[in-house]
Amino acid sequence: MKLLVTGGAGFIGSAVVRRFVAQAGVSVINVDALTYAGNVDSLADVGQEPNYSFVRSDICDRERMVEVFARHRPDAVMHLAAESHVDRSIDSSGDFIRTNVVGTHTLLEVTKGYWMELEGSRKSRFRFHHVSTDEVYGELGEEGAFTEETPYSPNSPYAASKAASDHLAWAWHRTYGMPVLISNCSNNYGPRQFPEKLIPLTILNALEGRALPVYGRGDNVRDWLYVEDHASALELVIREAKPGDSYNIGGGTEQRNIDVVRAICAVMDELAPKPYRHAALITFVTDRPGHDFRYAIDAGRISKALGWKAQETFESGLRKTVRWYLDNRAWWERIRSGVYRGERLGVAAWSNARESFSPGAREPGCIQRL
Repeated sequence: MKLLVTGGAGFIGSAVVRRFVAQAGVSVINVDALTYAGNVDSLADVGQEPNYSFVRSDICDRERMVEVFARHRPDAVMHLAAESHVDRSIDSSGDFIRTNVVGTHTLLEVTKGYWMELEGSRKSRFRFHHVSTDEVYGELGEEGAFTEETPYSPNSPYAASKAASDHLAWAWHRTYGMPVLISNCSNNYGPRQFPEKLIPLTILNALEGRALPVYGRGDNVRDWLYVEDHASALELVIREAKPGDSYNIGGGTEQRNIDVVRAICAVMDELAPKPYRHAALITFVTDRPGHDFRYAIDAGRISKALGWKAQETFESGLRKTVRWYLDNRAWWERIRSGVYRGERLGVAAWSNARESFSPGAREPGCIQRL
């Protein structure tokens, strides 16, 4: 099988690439634009393997993508390229619309043209797997879980852009008959995650003795999925699912944000002790605008249909994650010294908007502070 992976230098994408490159009879073509979160260091283990190819390209570049398909002739596409951090979407929503919506549309169009020219078994076996998020469903109350039939109700620019890309993928399946698959996952964590996300940010701040920011009261709940478990589920979907199938993928490990941070502190106290308890660094900060209260995934469909089950508990996965960051300073120090230094995102644009449209603000030079 020749598998074209978009976004294969990202966090989840690199886990997928490493998994498939390790398998006999599989060739992987990794297409990645190497924006701020793309990191070829995450692929150091497979970079020289004969069944791995890397193409630096923006999925919005239609001509370039046509060239990639014509040269490599993939049997399947796993589409992971996306802007993915909610806080960044609050500051720079246009980047999310461009990559997640326009980029997905471009990729669907190029794939459609390529697929329609295939013949026989190559055409019938071809799959386009669009990888998405549970955030498209909005938020849950105290009870319940998202299923594949949950109506979409996105609340952040990121979630809205992913919901739009999901709808595009389904439309290309229904309208053109393209063999599309969609999966929606819960919050991923694990080694090699870009340190703007909660778990790696907390680990690295704790290691450096910096404040551990927790939004609001830390009561927001997420279902956590270890990245290698997610990669194993994605493999099952692209190998065994039928066109038109959709699957929710979750770890079944709901945790409040404050409990996640405290759990990290406890592991850090054991593996990287300091003269004080790491929990003393916890700092509650102003909540994120539009912060969804709770997400939870019902993964019953993929469990029953494909036999998938997460192998890591939250405790075992978290320990592996902390250990990896402690043992791989060179990987994250290059990031912390350059492209991202741990600053908070998703605040400036919201503050500016509130100031600009507050009552009594008659002109830009006369902003009323709130």
